[in-house]
Amino acid sequence: MNLKQAKQRVEELRDLLNRANRAYYEEAQPFISDREFDEALAELQNIEEEFDLATHDSPTQRVGGAPSNQFPTVEHPQALLSLDNTYNEDELRDFDRRVKNRLGDFEFTYAVEMKFDGASIRLRYENGELILGATRGDGEKGDDITPNIKTIGVIPLSIEGAPNVMEVRGEAYMEKEAFVRLNEYREEQGLTPFANPRNSTAGSLKMQDPREVARRPIKFFAFDLLLENSGEYQTQEYKMKLLDELGMPVSSYFKITESIDQVLDVIREWKDLRRSLPFEIDGVVIKVNEDRYRDVLGSTSKSPRWAISYKYEAEQATTLLESITLQVGRLGKITPVAELKPVLLAGTTVRRASLHNEDEILRKDIRVGDTIVVEKAGEIIPQVVSVVNPDRNDRSEPFSMPEHCPACNEKLVKFEGEVAWRCVNPQCPPQVLERIKHFASRDAMDIDGLGEAVAEQLLDAGLIATYADLYSLSKEKIMPLERMAEKSAGNLISAIEASKQQPLDRVIYALGIRYVGKTVARDLASHFQSMDSLMSSNLDEMTSVESIGPKIAESVSEFFANNKNRQLIELLREAGLNFTMKKKEVASTALDGKTFVLTGTLPSLSRKDASGLIEKHGGKTSSSVSGNTDYVLAGEAAGSKLDKARKLEITVIDENEFLSLIGENTG
Repeated sequence: MNLKQAKQRVEELRDLLNRANRAYYEEAQPFISDREFDEALAELQNIEEEFDLATHDSPTQRVGGAPSNQFPTVEHPQALLSLDNTYNEDELRDFDRRVKNRLGDFEFTYAVEMKFDGASIRLRYENGELILGATRGDGEKGDDITPNIKTIGVIPLSIEGAPNVMEVRGEAYMEKEAFVRLNEYREEQGLTPFANPRNSTAGSLKMQDPREVARRPIKFFAFDLLLENSGEYQTQEYKMKLLDELGMPVSSYFKITESIDQVLDVIREWKDLRRSLPFEIDGVVIKVNEDRYRDVLGSTSKSPRWAISYKYEAEQATTLLESITLQVGRLGKITPVAELKPVLLAGTTVRRASLHNEDEILRKDIRVGDTIVVEKAGEIIPQVVSVVNPDRNDRSEPFSMPEHCPACNEKLVKFEGEVAWRCVNPQCPPQVLERIKHFASRDAMDIDGLGEAVAEQLLDAGLIATYADLYSLSKEKIMPLERMAEKSAGNLISAIEASKQQPLDRVIYALGIRYVGKTVARDLASHFQSMDSLMSSNLDEMTSVESIGPKIAESVSEFFANNKNRQLIELLREAGLNFTMKKKEVASTALDGKTFVLTGTLPSLSRKDASGLIEKHGGKTSSSVSGNTDYVLAGEAAGSKLDKARKLEITVIDENEFLSLIGENTG
């Protein structure tokens, strides 16, 4: 390669990496893998060094992504450097040799931690109070996202006994199951699904409305602690223990090793373990445990020399794409699905993979008959990554979305601003089935025994056509159905009858209005107090509710403007469902503003009864112990919540003390 060729290649690589950085950090929609990014960055660095072509704005001089212009920018008092990555054992042994050469005769150990696949953030506490939460940004400056950080329930807003100034670094992340649920919701709403849990987290943290961030299931692990005077905190191991004692969430997967061979043993152990973890990891972080050697080892412009990450390869497999089928969702969204020749991937046999939408298929140029590469996003969802040999001559025709619904033959439509095609026929059979399943689901009307198989039988037999028809069923009508004996038929009718007692917010959620989840339904019920008041409200009245934006308000208004939907609601009214909000009984304000966490088994109160009493007297409950907790109500076999409460010096009370607080006679 001569100088002219080197300059041309440098420009190509810089353009690729800059676009990849924008897609990853600012748009949360990556288009190349981590491995491809790392390889391109390494190639660019080598060419810049060989031909002296480095510039101050090159991707090799940057860490992470540029700060967003939508949030205030903050400077980091100490640069948040990224880690050098390696994918093989030889490079890891080279790192070990470099450390030993620089430290000479000094003895040291390695701290080995999991590399969580999320978004790095920085927290600053002053006098025990959280005053700042920021993204890593470009390493020197990041976005001030403090209001969003405060919505993450596991991050304490205040810490008793903390040093005067304390900086915590860590990883915000989503658990695998939560990521799947979020993507299912996004796809149902016609939104582009996130590529992986990491991007769902990064995208959530950059949302402008903290109330929306609060609805995202984000969690956090701390992995480093910086103090003004760190002399007494001499090892990574000690800092992790201190973070845990202060109530910061830390991972239990942390090991101290005495050699690089032991490090490799841990890497192999965690590679097998990672499939069973509730969260996603993409590798292992190796740090020199002793803090005093960090200055000796130093850093490059972008990475410390005392730490490195070993990345696991994403598990992939190749197989044949036999056909593309179309699924119809509850709200009419059409989802293309890849039907695959069965292949073993990450411990399970994969037969199908979501193709998300037409645009995604065309962008990747996926065609029937192709040999394709599949991997599991978040170790859960199979997805098609690419096509093997896309330039061959015998490929089938490019995919084209049909004009009509595969289930009812209604003409498909695409709404402005959406990537998904939809069937807007409310009588479309798959939609009817999905709506009935949703109506009967646990979070809606909670009709026990009305699963998919029973719903299909009821529809096929002509006993119901909508969810409102459920309330006209009788035991005699359903007993002739397959596997429906007298007892099971009676149980189902009893469950349908019992569902009439569900509160108004459950009824609103059960209707299946687009964009109306459980939280929105609860807010609407609380504000309007009755179905009639909600149905007659206008857009201005709906958007006056704190959690309701124009998009949700328009969807609700359109739903109630539809005559068929109004007819369904009248049938539900006639059936005797709750159309008004029952006022909560308030016994006193003895616990007004107080937050309780319950743990263990109480002598006479169930957890539900205790929670009800707390709310009845003005208090509220939380699932986790933090600096905002006022009381921990502990019973027999109390677990880690009790330990954490004691560490944070939060008041722990038993059942008798609790009953005394609310003036109940304890006998």
